[in-house]
Formats: sequence, structure tokens, C-alpha cells
Amino acid sequence: LALCSAPGHAASPVVANAEAKASTDIVAAAVATPSLSTLVAAVKAADLVGTLQGAGPFTVFAPTNDAFGKLPAGAVEGLLKPEAKPALAGVLTYHVVAGNVDAAALAKQIQANGGSATLTTVQGGTLTAAADGKGGIVLTDAKGGTAKVVAADLRQSNGVVHVIDRVLMPQ
Repeated sequence: LALCSAPGHAASPVVANAEAKASTDIVAAAVATPSLSTLVAAVKAADLVGTLQGAGPFTVFAPTNDAFGKLPAGAVEGLLKPEAKPALAGVLTYHVVAGNVDAAALAKQIQANGGSATLTTVQGGTLTAAADGKGGIVLTDAKGGTAKVVAADLRQSNGVVHVIDRVLMPQ
């Protein structure tokens, strides 16, 4: 699994191992990645494991544990409560796009659309992707928040994962 080598991106242990496993689904890859344990707990709490183990293909923008840590105090705990399951599912599916959108395809969409590309999420909202001017990609959510892709093109049997540094929020 490749780490983003764009300037300003330190080679950190974002992913569990150095080899992409085309036989591993998105959920299994996340479970094997310690820096995604909060995301895994959230996916389980929202009952989305079966969905993300489906045939896909899916493109997942996966927030790290540090990304969840940037949310306001108590936000993660609140979302993990059983009564918050619909809201949690909405936030999580806002990080998923149908199809297999790797970094090259996304860069091509950004260039073809004059500097940004609009992605429709499984949740039904949109994300805007743009180049950051340093060889990377930045996503802007419905509330104006931004997340940088810190590791791209983690290919799995049912799609591709891009690790991001912030949690994206739907409208």
C-alpha cells in the first residue's frame, strides 16, 4: 500500500503493510490498519460492515484516528451511541463514492472540470475535489471543511481507499 509522497506529507505509518492485497475487501483492510481503528468501530456501530464488504466497487475516503480526534469533544462518543446510528451512517456513507475512483481518475476529473470535480456520495451529498498545488488532493465537504488525501490508491478487492486527515461532514 503506497503512502502519498507529495511534498509536505511525511511517510507515516498510515497503512498496515506495504503490499496492496487485491483479495482483501475494504473492511478487512481497515481492520488490519491500526490508524483506522476508530473508523472500523464506527462502521461496526452503524451496521455498515456488510455493505462495505459487498461487491462494490466503492471509493472510500477513510479518516484516520487523528482525523476523528479533531472533531469537537464528545462528538465521536455521541455518534457511537445506539440512538445516533442513523446520523453515524449518514456521516460514514458521506465518505463513500460508488465506483472505483483512483487518484489518476480523480486528477483527470479535476483537470477536465477546470480545477475541481464534484463527487456524489452514497449518502446523497456531494464532495468537491481539487488539487492542492503540491501534487495532492483536497476534498471540501458540504459545510466547507477540508480534508487532505494523505495516502492514495489503497486498492482492495471491492474498490479503492484513500486515507484522509479530517472527517468530512454532510449538510
